[in-house]
Amino acid sequence: MTSQVQRAKVLVISLGGTIASTSTSADGGVVPQLSADDLVGAVPDLRSVADIEAISFRQLPSGDISFGDLVALAHVIEDYEAHGVDGVVVTQGTDTIEEASFTLDILLDVSIPVVVTGAMRHPTLASPDGPGNLLSAIKVAASKSARGLGCLVVMNDEVHAARFVRKMHSSSLSTFQSPDSGALGWVAEERVRIVARCAPLATINLDESDVVSPVALVGCALGDDGRTLGELQRLGYRGAVIDAFGAGHVPSMMVGAIESLATMMPVVLSSRTGAGEVLEHTYGFAGSESDLLSRGVISGGALDGRKSRVALILALAASRDAKNATALFVKVRESLSY
Repeated sequence: MTSQVQRAKVLVISLGGTIASTSTSADGGVVPQLSADDLVGAVPDLRSVADIEAISFRQLPSGDISFGDLVALAHVIEDYEAHGVDGVVVTQGTDTIEEASFTLDILLDVSIPVVVTGAMRHPTLASPDGPGNLLSAIKVAASKSARGLGCLVVMNDEVHAARFVRKMHSSSLSTFQSPDSGALGWVAEERVRIVARCAPLATINLDESDVVSPVALVGCALGDDGRTLGELQRLGYRGAVIDAFGAGHVPSMMVGAIESLATMMPVVLSSRTGAGEVLEHTYGFAGSESDLLSRGVISGGALDGRKSRVALILALAASRDAKNATALFVKVRESLSY
């Protein structure tokens, strides 16, 4: 007697975004309106890939997704894993996929694949990419080879680790890339090919009642003197990320303001380049990476500015004590790779 292969159970959760956007009038722009069932129903034979349950969790442009939304979503995903789901696909707008997926990566302590996807072309255009992205994402979520990789982003048939992926172009279908690591794999026909694996990421557990405190992301530019940094504590920020030049450098005029700020709150140093990591002891001039680190600034390592901000926000939500929060941030940063 032949045994029947059990089909994977995949949960699809929609948050809105371009993939779910249609026009409300003939002359108006598109807005998120389609439900999770609408998205699943738009892909022919999608339910032949896996047993699918669809939930419309939020209906938002991706810039309006909050950390509170993502904490609540993480609890939903953990509940479904406990009840036997084999994988999860989250659909949302692409503008904040790199931050939202990394947030879920830190919050979730699950072994099942959690895949975030979206679309660059909305459904009313002649060649929308959302249906194909959703199909590939569900294939990855249903794949046993994708287990244990943390949160993933699947776009344009490529599989990326949330910790490394970046949106690199405003409109290209190949906008999502991982400059430091490359893609972890790809989808070809019915096959999911995983060719690289990530170390388990350190997680931070939050309850929905935990207060998420603001962290400022401060860009660094030619001739900047850092005068805005003195206002951050008054404005209610509990932490800051300095998105610095190159390997972690700022104009010497900013050094005093950064050092003063680091006595008030955790200050993380990242690189605005978007690839590579902050150095520690190569340069020695005022405003260099070694100078700033000696003044109490925390290295963001290989985390870019946006992801450093995500990790620091979640660490500060988990602990009101700045030293404990800093230790949590460092734990996440150090777990990025083997």
